[in-house]
Amino acid sequence: MANYSAIKYNFNLPTGTTNGSGNNIELIKTLTASSDGDLTFVDGASSVVLDATYKTYLFKFNNIHPQTDGVFFTCQFNAAGASGFNETVTTTFFQSYHKENNSSTEFAYSSGDDQAQGTDFIRLTATVGSDADQCASGEMYLFNPSSTTFIKHFMSEVCITQNGDSIMDLFVGGYVNTTAAIDEIQFKMSSGNIDSGTIKLYGIR
Repeated sequence: MANYSAIKYNFNLPTGTTNGSGNNIELIKTLTASSDGDLTFVDGASSVVLDATYKTYLFKFNNIHPQTDGVFFTCQFNAAGASGFNETVTTTFFQSYHKENNSSTEFAYSSGDDQAQGTDFIRLTATVGSDADQCASGEMYLFNPSSTTFIKHFMSEVCITQNGDSIMDLFVGGYVNTTAAIDEIQFKMSSGNIDSGTIKLYGIR
């Protein structure tokens, strides 16, 4: 059996530059929350973040801590020239969890967290706790967002400390149902601000 971890993370370490240093993966931008309503990667004349330079983009979520207890960490997209972060998406969502007190465990599909041709913000997690030591960390891949031929696939894995004192590992996959290029993405909690945390955007060659 192939080593999945080795395949998934078989990149040179990023240098933090985009100067063509020869690395497979390049850090493009870092957003840091401080009681912010959202963290948004937007296109612009002085800040192009999603374009045809890379076929695959990787978002790294580090210690995303909500101000409000029991809220979802979410995202949505804009096609080029669009606004509102309300593109049509279809997603799938499954989870595993283990209660802190060892009272229950689960590995299951969560039909209440997915979408079928919906325009709502996409749930990347279950309900994240707001205790001082609780947060969400993980990653999301976005594939070939500049294509004007194909729909846009994405997939994420995020580990959270749930507000019910469980460790949860959440897996989400889906597609943006448009052949227009995707050039903007917004991350936010389903309610309240992002108290702290960072999101790093990488381009993968």
